[in-house]
Amino acid sequence: MSNNSILFKIENQVAFITLNRPEVFNSFNREMALALQDTLDSCAADAAIRAIVITGSGKAFCAGQDLKEVTDPELNPGFRKILEEHYNPIIQKIRTIEKPIVAAVNGVAAGAGANIALACDIVVATEHTSFIQAFSKIGLIPDSGGTFFLPRIVGLQKATALMMLGDKVTAEEAMVMGLVYKIFPTAFFMDDVKILATALAAMPTKALGLTKRLLNQSMTNTLEQQLALESDLQIEASSSNDYQEGVASFIEKRTPEFKGN
Repeated sequence: MSNNSILFKIENQVAFITLNRPEVFNSFNREMALALQDTLDSCAADAAIRAIVITGSGKAFCAGQDLKEVTDPELNPGFRKILEEHYNPIIQKIRTIEKPIVAAVNGVAAGAGANIALACDIVVATEHTSFIQAFSKIGLIPDSGGTFFLPRIVGLQKATALMMLGDKVTAEEAMVMGLVYKIFPTAFFMDDVKILATALAAMPTKALGLTKRLLNQSMTNTLEQQLALESDLQIEASSSNDYQEGVASFIEKRTPEFKGN
């Protein structure tokens, strides 16, 4: 699954996906977008993978779309193709894979790069991380789910200002806004990310996946629909081996060994 634009490894049941075009701040071209989709599909299908981390090589997480691709008359796939074949499938896969996905934002996350991070389940950052809704700077509108996720995280007024003005949001500001779960020291960033992701992988990931499904549905459900879905999925969770192990370990006063089923 590894190629020049995407690096991939598995450690302790955690898949680490690294966007690897550091010379252009990990901006997306068609090759990298399709490679990321293939890698996410493989992670979804592999039962041995119980958590996923997405990060970037070098100083940036992802600067969004590689503008050289869209301004090259021979390479330019066109914006409809870029959105419908590149970014939209990536966002849909991140939200529908029923495994915890961590965005380890190691540097600047701009444009589509920022919105891919926001689509993940948990976002962590370094002190030097920044987020930029850069679209308005070049006469475009936010895409990659940004207009869906950002207002729900920070509110309509704040999201509107960030998108229209294209302000850079520091890690500390992102933390206050709720864009980021935690800020890890730069010197130990990936060590702390591995600790977090390994802890997630050791949890009852069947229940975590069902929780993710509930949160997805909560975006559009009524309260009555959400309560009904909670009932259905709680029945499914309570039928899992992880639930049996969780109860047994609690009664026996020992550390549980969850298998994700």
